[in-house]
Amino acid sequence: MQLRSDNFDDGQPIPAEFAFGKRADPFALSDNLSPHLAWKNAPSATRSFVLTCIDTDVPSRGDDVNQKGRSVPADLPRVEFTHWLMANIPAECGELAAGACSDEVTPRGKREPFGPPGSVQGVNDFTGWFSGDADMGGEYLGYDGPCPPWNDALLHHYHFKIHALDVAALPLIKGFSLAELRAAMVGHVLAEAELVGTYSLNPAVAG
Repeated sequence: MQLRSDNFDDGQPIPAEFAFGKRADPFALSDNLSPHLAWKNAPSATRSFVLTCIDTDVPSRGDDVNQKGRSVPADLPRVEFTHWLMANIPAECGELAAGACSDEVTPRGKREPFGPPGSVQGVNDFTGWFSGDADMGGEYLGYDGPCPPWNDALLHHYHFKIHALDVAALPLIKGFSLAELRAAMVGHVLAEAELVGTYSLNPAVAG
């Protein structure tokens, strides 16, 4: 099984238009387009797909995050940050066009994110990030792209993964979490394929 994008190659930088934030002084909101994704060679028994995008390089401590005159050290332990969860993608679907599932930054989060017929999308971690923010706080569903700390010394890696399942639908409702998705998929994954893109808002970091 293979997963690819017309917008970036595996292990290469994600263009800024597919990110939530872009480099400025120190950063600005970007176009937040969902990237083109296409997959093929799923097992013949596949009945649906699950799509996830997770940043595995998020600082485990926020003391230095986006603080002028300070830097998030590259050797700081890292945790996951969910950018996209979509389940119950029909088995006949094998491609998503650029911008098909997100075409802007939506303050307080998308309420009805676009997706293939029958699909259901979960909550991403911008929900927690913006908690308490008067302008941006809310429940963020669907895709919201990269926006790593602009003072992070580490290049971030975004893992887009397609999972082929042996069931037509998982028992999930809109706004499900990554933990709920992972629990629901147990015993149903036939195959997986991954595409990794990189991104940084720090001018001193390549990518």
